[in-house]
Amino acid sequence: MNYIVPLGRILFAAIFIIAGPGHFTANTIGYGASKGVPLASIAVPLSGLIAMAGGLSILLGFKAKYGAWLIVLFLVPVTIMLHNFWAVPNPAQAQLQQVMFMKNLSMLGGALLIAHFGSGPFSVDHRGK
Repeated sequence: MNYIVPLGRILFAAIFIIAGPGHFTANTIGYGASKGVPLASIAVPLSGLIAMAGGLSILLGFKAKYGAWLIVLFLVPVTIMLHNFWAVPNPAQAQLQQVMFMKNLSMLGGALLIAHFGSGPFSVDHRGK
């Protein structure tokens, strides 16, 4: 059963590590700007760095509680600014944004659990324990 925790860390961290580099592309920066992200050319790549750092921290279990807070720092503004389904006039697009909003809320819950409980077994933080 000890393998469930590192598997959970891998699955949770994957989206942040894989999606992070996309925050350096013109398309993603442009999308952020179109959604009203201030200083998108700086804020969007910075958010990618925050997501990747938090994801790697959780994946490795190195200072995972801090990594989880980085994910919280990433998710809160992204969820509110980019997935504001209540402001989308097109019903199909509003539904898609609501799904994305709820997905981010679930990831926020996972990050808060890691921020509280830490990385668990098979992690750098628990090496030698």
